[in-house]
Amino acid sequence: MAAGGRHVFVVQALGALLLCVASSGALASWRWELDTHDAAALDPSRHAAATQVLEAAVAALPPAWRSADGLDVRVQWRDDLRDGVHGHSRGDRVLLRRTLLDDWIGAGAAAGVEAPARRAALAAVLHELAHRYDRSPHGGLSRDARLRDLAGWPVRPLRFGLRAADNAMTDRSPDPYERHAPAEFVAVNLEHFLLDPDYACRRPALHAHFAAHFAWAPEGAACDPALPFVEADAVHLHETGASPLLDLDPARIYAVDYLLAEGNARPMSRWGHSMLRLVICAPGRAPGPDCRFDLAHHRVLSFRAFVDDVQISSWRGLTGRYPSRLFVLPLDQVIEEYTKLELRGLQSIPLALSGDEIAGLMVQAATLHWSYDGRYYFVSNNCAVETWALLQTGVPRLAGAGLRSITPTGLLRRLVRRGMADASVLEREDAVRAGAYFPSAENEYQSLFDVARGAQPLPVARVADWFELGPAARAPWLATTQLRDGAALLVLEQAARRRDDLALRDVLKRQLRDPQRATEIAPAVATLRALQAAGDGLSRPAQLLDGGYGLPHGEERDALAAEVGAGARTLRGLRSRLEDQARSALSPEAQARIRASDRNLDALGTRLRVLHHEAGGLRLE
Repeated sequence: MAAGGRHVFVVQALGALLLCVASSGALASWRWELDTHDAAALDPSRHAAATQVLEAAVAALPPAWRSADGLDVRVQWRDDLRDGVHGHSRGDRVLLRRTLLDDWIGAGAAAGVEAPARRAALAAVLHELAHRYDRSPHGGLSRDARLRDLAGWPVRPLRFGLRAADNAMTDRSPDPYERHAPAEFVAVNLEHFLLDPDYACRRPALHAHFAAHFAWAPEGAACDPALPFVEADAVHLHETGASPLLDLDPARIYAVDYLLAEGNARPMSRWGHSMLRLVICAPGRAPGPDCRFDLAHHRVLSFRAFVDDVQISSWRGLTGRYPSRLFVLPLDQVIEEYTKLELRGLQSIPLALSGDEIAGLMVQAATLHWSYDGRYYFVSNNCAVETWALLQTGVPRLAGAGLRSITPTGLLRRLVRRGMADASVLEREDAVRAGAYFPSAENEYQSLFDVARGAQPLPVARVADWFELGPAARAPWLATTQLRDGAALLVLEQAARRRDDLALRDVLKRQLRDPQRATEIAPAVATLRALQAAGDGLSRPAQLLDGGYGLPHGEERDALAAEVGAGARTLRGLRSRLEDQARSALSPEAQARIRASDRNLDALGTRLRVLHHEAGGLRLE
């Protein structure tokens, strides 16, 4: 074990005979021994300190660990360990840095084990004892598949059960060295499990795993049942000024649905998009089927590539150059994004999960939200792979269900085949009304367009062709509308404007990469870069806090509220500024299209108000 998380495997020969100073049989059935015959023997004060720290370490162990057999250790306190290394364990030998004893003594007789100097010595001993235990037949934690899933070494989807070599749980770690290997992860986390009263609140799933293994857990702090999430990309927050910080109590989640956005012709969207819908009950409503109608409170967990450049690149997506982040979004925003802008249907299929399984799934989602910073690969680590990994880690019984898939539709088929998803909800006549299916708005738009065509001879028969005409070509037809067809065309004109905004955003990205316009578009580029940096901070919320590990706890929650609020205000300001600067960065043709679209909406709105007034203010039924 090392200070700062380095551990060096050093083989040192112990000296001559060992003097046995064993712990009380009431504390353990195995023995520790102090070597007092090395080159620089322990003086009486250090000898007493060594006995104290070892006895304190053994006293902190779970009863099952203390009573296990075959764990005898020989302990030697050394001056020749490499810089930064606090300890080393090999076989039944444990080498520890002697200066830890000096710090223990320097803390004074009145200091408790929670004093920093004494905590460091105690942690070093527990770390090395953890290695000894883990290698024994009683341990094996570092070889446990469930623990490796929780720790961040998932099974690779295309490697026949092999696990990832790298650990992407990089954020809010108690010690970065825990990611060096599963054995180090176990040793580091057992230190905190035994010594940190907040461990159950910061790493609840790991705490539960260790507690189950030992059939015991130390006394800990009271944990807030609500889990903190940051809604980094929630549009309604940018519009209303509300805080993106969401405290989500798993007890308010009635169900979890597999949410599939159907594919379209775009290469990166051909196989759909995997998400999870959280059916959250409105405040005051008891969990039950009626919670499905509380749509405003539902949230969506969606793994997405955080695109930190001005133009998405297929090559970067294939090679893992984009970060993979877990976004939390309002359901109504997701519906708007897919059904009305991308014209893709959404299937919402209930998963067969118990209340306890939903709680475990949410704990894992929160853990990933605060600690995970992976790489997004369009093929091998995409939304389907990430969603599958979240399900099997958050719900242990799914680990052996054979759900592994690299496509969203493939994952859905496996969920249905294993009886985990009830796709029959899509076959019900009331599937749309019940919220099991959100159809693409294309048919709705076509119906509105047919209403308008019934009132006047429009030049095209398909609404898609109407959108393609462009705002200037549509203007003459809008000027002659009456109330009924005008209302239909207003909805379509608003939809056309949103679609144009989406398309012009891609045009803008290409414009901002044009070196010939570098001086002209420099302000917009600078604002876009600042906007991306602000978005990165909120989509990777660990960056908002200094220190600490795992889920934010205690005073960190208060600091987080302030940081998230400030980040959201910054984001809103940058978005507004970019909208103003972006128009000047667009081509003259694109600017003319926006102006024509604005004129259409203003003119059509004015005409409908006049017609409504002339009709005596009657409502259109």
